[in-house]
Amino acid sequence: MSEKKEKILYMCTCGEDRSEMAHIPFALANAALAMDIDATIVLQGDGVKIAQKGYADTMPRGGDFPPMKELLASFIEQGGKMWVCGPCIKTRDIPESDLIEASSVTAAGSVNLEAIESDAVFVF
Repeated sequence: MSEKKEKILYMCTCGEDRSEMAHIPFALANAALAMDIDATIVLQGDGVKIAQKGYADTMPRGGDFPPMKELLASFIEQGGKMWVCGPCIKTRDIPESDLIEASSVTAAGSVNLEAIESDAVFVF
């Protein structure tokens, strides 16, 4: 019988307007992945902009964290899951075709199930 792998869910509701807060879930999720913990980031509100092609490249640096471009690339390379709120991108007129390949659009039900199945949930 195998042991259940730990899972953490990070909710990111910030974009460049609160850059430091947007960087924190990506820094934490990268650390979790390095510790062999499953990490999922759900982008909601202005956080959905992070999944737009090219947005992370120009996002202001948040505090002493690495640039968002580096955090995002590391998160993807390590196998993190990134979900994007469907209603949030619709409100911001962001078509799915403008999202980076590593992201997937989701809705409330899937987020709720992921939260129930996770060992911890952090909101930023």
